[in-house]
Amino acid sequence: MNYRGRFAPSPTGHLHFGSLVAAVGSWLCARHAGGAWLLRVEDIDPPREMAGSAESILAALPAFGLVADEPPLFQSRRIAAYDAAFEQLRATDQIFPCWCSRNDLAGGLHLDGRCLAAPVEGRPPAWRVRVPDIDVGFVDALQGPQTQNLRQAAGDFVIRRVEGYYAYQLACVVDDAYQGVTEVVRGNDLLDSTPRQIFLQRCLGLPTPGYLHLPLALDGEGRKLSKSERAHPVDPTAPLPALCRALEFLDLPVLPAARDAHALLAHALAHFSPARLPHCRERAAA
Repeated sequence: MNYRGRFAPSPTGHLHFGSLVAAVGSWLCARHAGGAWLLRVEDIDPPREMAGSAESILAALPAFGLVADEPPLFQSRRIAAYDAAFEQLRATDQIFPCWCSRNDLAGGLHLDGRCLAAPVEGRPPAWRVRVPDIDVGFVDALQGPQTQNLRQAAGDFVIRRVEGYYAYQLACVVDDAYQGVTEVVRGNDLLDSTPRQIFLQRCLGLPTPGYLHLPLALDGEGRKLSKSERAHPVDPTAPLPALCRALEFLDLPVLPAARDAHALLAHALAHFSPARLPHCRERAAA
């Protein structure tokens, strides 16, 4: 099967350094394998989205030399596909409606395989997956063998929220299969989500891609570099400094006196191997 990788940002802010690292890492893996690099905008959580950020991210990537091989996929236009997956899970009794509040769960996991609260008139339920007591294992191409007891780590996790929005786990699984993704290269903050996604792939009869989780970029105080922490966006009008930092973060050589992003990426790609990527789970951004 031909390699197909992807970069899938959420439009909750402008492109920042942590997202740039994920974009560069996924692009290098795809190009090293002679495969395709795809884009997906994960815009199915309207309360968290920032107006105009999807357009901002998509406009910024080419300035860093990162050009996708196909038009971007917008999750907000894929609700019918998530509806179909939802109905498949409901038809096989693998999900259940749940009116349990956070107080009902006392801050813990839902472990009962059924809702313990009474239905609330006029309030729609969340929908949860029935999670068995199983270990889900996989071999991450960078972080090595991983095993998670799904019940202890995630419990009966939500796939559709009370507001009607589909959860990231379901949408991600459906779209990775739809786009034919063969390897998911992303930040290490999503490593713990992978067993849930593998479990959903099995429930839906979908293929399981390979996974490679890059080190998580931290700020000077050891916090995740993310939009929620108000990380400064990278500047697409002057892309070379941030792109050099991203390559150095990934332990890749930087071409001295490079005049444009394409030259920097071509030099890095010529010296690239996934095995050379740093194996640590997190590291400080320069």
